[in-house]
Amino acid sequence: MTASPVQERPATQTPEAGRVALKFFFNIMQAWGCSAAEQRNLLGGIGATTYHKYRKLPEVRLPRDTMERISYLMGIHKALRILFSNSPEKSYEWVHKPNAAAPFNGRSALAYMLQGRVVDLADTRRYLDAVRG
Repeated sequence: MTASPVQERPATQTPEAGRVALKFFFNIMQAWGCSAAEQRNLLGGIGATTYHKYRKLPEVRLPRDTMERISYLMGIHKALRILFSNSPEKSYEWVHKPNAAAPFNGRSALAYMLQGRVVDLADTRRYLDAVRG
């Protein structure tokens, strides 16, 4: 019996991965119309100096928490693009619209995510994944 090959995980802790993640993040933040303060919050409450350094899209090893947050935002973006495949602009508007469903309870998804916890991003992604089916 031969051993099965070990699957390697993508190299998410490399400086190049950090640059790519930041590029995605800032592109989606522009599409969502988020302020610098909102962006800093979604990245985990980073300071202004770090934020401005990140805006230059450096090759940087991002902290695990930051990569996790951006990963959830990637999943949210992907789910919205699938749900609104016939109208991409609606995928960007959705995050601003009040939503009566749990976990939002009348708030917009963005307001919910701006509570600042990783779990708020995870909840939003799980909600969209469930809606997608």
